[in-house]
Amino acid sequence: MKIAGLLVGFCACVAFAEPSAAPETGAAGCSDGVVVSSIEFKGLERTNPRVVKRELLNKVGEPFSAEKFETEKLRLQDLDLFTEITVTCTPVAPQPSSNQDTLSSLVSRLSSNQDTLSSLVSRLSSNLTYTFKEIFRWIPSPAGKTTDRDGLMLGLALANLNLLGEDIRVEVQYRTSTDPFFDKNEYVLYASSPYLFGFPLGWNFEFSHTDSYDDIRDYHDNSWLLDLDLDYKFLPHMYILATVGGRKLDRAALLPEFGLGFAFDYRDAKIDTRKGIYFEYMLTHVGGLDEDKVACEGGCESMGTENFWELLADARAYYTVSRFVTGATSLVRYRPGEVKFYDYFSHGGVNSYRGRYGDAERLGVHEALLNLEERFVLLDRQSASICGVNFFYGVQLVAGLDGSLIWNSGHPGWDNYEGAVYGGVHLVIPAVDRLRFEVGYSPDRGEPKYFFGIMEKVSTSRWRSR
Repeated sequence: MKIAGLLVGFCACVAFAEPSAAPETGAAGCSDGVVVSSIEFKGLERTNPRVVKRELLNKVGEPFSAEKFETEKLRLQDLDLFTEITVTCTPVAPQPSSNQDTLSSLVSRLSSNQDTLSSLVSRLSSNLTYTFKEIFRWIPSPAGKTTDRDGLMLGLALANLNLLGEDIRVEVQYRTSTDPFFDKNEYVLYASSPYLFGFPLGWNFEFSHTDSYDDIRDYHDNSWLLDLDLDYKFLPHMYILATVGGRKLDRAALLPEFGLGFAFDYRDAKIDTRKGIYFEYMLTHVGGLDEDKVACEGGCESMGTENFWELLADARAYYTVSRFVTGATSLVRYRPGEVKFYDYFSHGGVNSYRGRYGDAERLGVHEALLNLEERFVLLDRQSASICGVNFFYGVQLVAGLDGSLIWNSGHPGWDNYEGAVYGGVHLVIPAVDRLRFEVGYSPDRGEPKYFFGIMEKVSTSRWRSR
């Protein structure tokens, strides 16, 4: 999963930030049924208007709908480009007809004859004005991520969240391990956008180099990765997915990857989801090249090659009552074929199973991660500004149950299962979605485990080894 750079001292900044007035939850001066005569935008200093237009549901010439505005507001927030989004309506006087010359005559007729109410409303119209407060664009900052293998990694990053004003996110990063420093290193280029040359084809590109020792799987990971993920909105709630890429590991053959899948997405928002369901099925093939193509000089021992299919099922469901958000998720990956030790799953850590730290005791070819989480929205999304830099933040308290299944062949049994409870605090922020501070406890382990994570766990679970 692509992970943006962290803001410098973000937690400290939030503590001293002055929040702006709470954004309006409705549409000021707008009534359902009033015809939209025009649409204007204010505050788009660095964003191309077409980026906004393609997310709107209210259209010129159609009756305004407050329900549509709430939906399009969530879609605009998903772009991660704005801290505030409001809309106001300016009434436009109705055009007189041959037998109704003025607005005053319409009102007088209305007072004596209620049958003219529908005709009056149908002739009213308004100009819609969408007002935006843009988020920061350039981020020269520390870069961070957490993996179950390497723990917390920090470094430097330069990111542009809105390249050319076209909602293209590009970032370059260097990260190193913190325990010990400079023992494990990673160099990354990310780029992503929900559109490709104006066509609704979402894409995520990654090019990275890793140089670190994998303490869990016991090998030196000196590898290169090239990956491109695509998603096309085939139907209103259905996506066609594709992935193509390749990895080159020292002492191992080139490992090409290609896959196809589909997803049904009925969530109200992709970022900080409150309601809806998501289901994805993906079939990917990895490896397949001959082992004799491995370049291994100087008497080193070859790690060989892989040749397997991965069947992935990712299911998520959310429901909200008042400030309580309930989420249930599952991630299952089954891998028939030849899987080498360097690609074994490991369960233990903030991105997989929060009942233990990652170690070599729980490694396997196949995995299932189950989760039930309750969130209490302590502080809903608030906009703020520091020295002209706009951002937003929110605070959520969380508690949940983790289930972990990992096995090598056949069907999993109770010997392959571990469970844990956890709780913590999430800070919702731009670019990285959220910072997670969590404490997990497993009865089998008998002591609490402390974790710091970035982004949603359902996202980082997919890419935790990179």
